[in-house]
Amino acid sequence: MITPVLLCGGSGTRLWPLSRKSYPKQFVPLMGEETLFQASAKRLAGVAEGLSFGAPLVLTNSDFRFIVTEQLQAVGIDPGAILIEPEGRNTAPAVLAAALRAQAEDPEAVLLVAPSDHVVPDVAAFHAAISQGLAAVAEGQMVTFGITPTHAETAYGYLELAAAPDADGAPLALKQFVEKPDAARAAEMLAAGNFKWNAGIFLFAARDIIAAFTAHAPALVAPVQAALDQAQVDLGFLRLAPEPWAQAEDISIDYAVMEKARNLSVVPFDAAWSDLGGWDAVWRELGPDDNGVVTSAGATAIDCHDTLLRSDSEGLEVVGIGLEGIMAVAMNDAVLVADKSRAQDVKLAVSALKAKGAAQATAFPKDHRPWGWFESLVVGERFQVKRILVHPGASLSLQSHFHRSEHWIVVEGTAKVTVDDEVRLVTENQSVYIPLGAVHRMENPGKLPMVLIEVQTGAYVGEDDIVRYEDIYARS
Repeated sequence: MITPVLLCGGSGTRLWPLSRKSYPKQFVPLMGEETLFQASAKRLAGVAEGLSFGAPLVLTNSDFRFIVTEQLQAVGIDPGAILIEPEGRNTAPAVLAAALRAQAEDPEAVLLVAPSDHVVPDVAAFHAAISQGLAAVAEGQMVTFGITPTHAETAYGYLELAAAPDADGAPLALKQFVEKPDAARAAEMLAAGNFKWNAGIFLFAARDIIAAFTAHAPALVAPVQAALDQAQVDLGFLRLAPEPWAQAEDISIDYAVMEKARNLSVVPFDAAWSDLGGWDAVWRELGPDDNGVVTSAGATAIDCHDTLLRSDSEGLEVVGIGLEGIMAVAMNDAVLVADKSRAQDVKLAVSALKAKGAAQATAFPKDHRPWGWFESLVVGERFQVKRILVHPGASLSLQSHFHRSEHWIVVEGTAKVTVDDEVRLVTENQSVYIPLGAVHRMENPGKLPMVLIEVQTGAYVGEDDIVRYEDIYARS
């Protein structure tokens, strides 16, 4: 039995504007109907190719916890545990926390640690590589997976193997980790044949990785163990204790342990793989046409070459004419236009927007909440119009506002509405008025999503004008 450990943090700045700090790329359907996170979870679920996967352990933060559960439920996967990191401390503390948790439940636990934002089209080939690694794990080895390079990439770290791999895909000894190279060095490593991309995917017994931390990063063990020992269960999530967690060093597992370990083997992986580390990678994975063009459903290319055109907003059309080597990605609140050769510099746009105080730097147009989501359609000086979706059976908090009143118009489904002492059902094409100061709540009692349009009017329509009296999600 293999326990998947899905690492689910990060900000995804290189895929801005579709990926933002409040809703990073792993939760976005970049490559189809499923998100990268959902595809990762399904890839490591059930019984397949002679492998048996247990319920996953997910490491994420408080902002993403309900998104994680919602997306797992949508693909029929129940997590073994969702560990909430009080703050990001890089991958080493996260992996150690997962290993300590898993070993406490099963001293013989075997973990497959993987980022949740990778694309692996050939799942059978990936399972075959995992099977190769299990033999090495049984002998006390820790295994990482080296991706066979397809081009001289400068955005990835590399693994130098002690020998060139043969056709059987058996684990090989690792000579050294190599930092992200310049273009000339990347070309040399591609030609050498014994270098692989470092995918950051690991397979090991929990006891072996804990022993490696004890030997090579002992200062991490006590604070991470304390964060687990003092963790609090909150609505089914396990919140790691913030004070000891803050004492853990912010460091990657490569630097903390793997570069020092002597029992590390590499399983070569020759099939397709991508971490979608930029829009050029998305262009490549989506399969350009004969002119090198990739378009989304809402995009049209006229006499374009080597170009990505993408619209991610319903009703917004993107048209490119005579473009060469361009990436254009449009959303309803932000548009990116860049030379495709500058894909790694998209993060500079995020920095520039942060510097000028633009909300688009980090905030996603749809604000995802445990009960569903909302998006602002129009914002004026004394009013705001929102579209709100509430999941079946979900409920917003019982609340009131100091500075605004609200009009709700139900356009899909049925809402159960509380206004002070009155509770009633509001169906499609019906509306209800929420006076300023009234204690109110909306719920979806049905089996289908409920959608309404909310019109807020008042002196202040900010999200912080709220007093909560009851909340099933334990928000303050």
